Amino acid sequence: MDHEKILLVYDRECPACNAYCQLVNIRRSVGELVIVNARDDSEVLREVTAQGLDIDQGMVLKMGDQLYYGADAIHALALIGSRSGVFNCLNYWIFRSRLASSVLYPVLRACRNLLLKVLGKTRINNLGVDGNDTF
Repeated sequence: MDHEKILLVYDRECPACNAYCQLVNIRRSVGELVIVNARDDSEVLREVTAQGLDIDQGMVLKMGDQLYYGADAIHALALIGSRSGVFNCLNYWIFRSRLASSVLYPVLRACRNLLLKVLGKTRINNLGVDGNDTF
């Protein structure tokens, strides 16, 4: 049986994002989670850019033809996520609520941006905004 490929697009150079994306699991009945590095050119990143979504400000989850961005992505991941293991149970418990996701995601993004600034990383700047190359 072929499972749907569910794409998770994020900045692999962010240690916090990378750890989260490596630990999160989805239920096998939902599909196969495929991790996509947003720093590499890909069809899905071009789609994200065409939709005007700034990948520096939020991860993207693609399920079928639907793109989930930022807080919606982390909320959707929690709902389709496995409940096995401490991390995945906590992820579900915290982000199953759309309200909690919308409140917590900007805080996590701000921490991410500070971490990347300290590490001296550049922005992906998929939208090509002038002067938007550093954190």
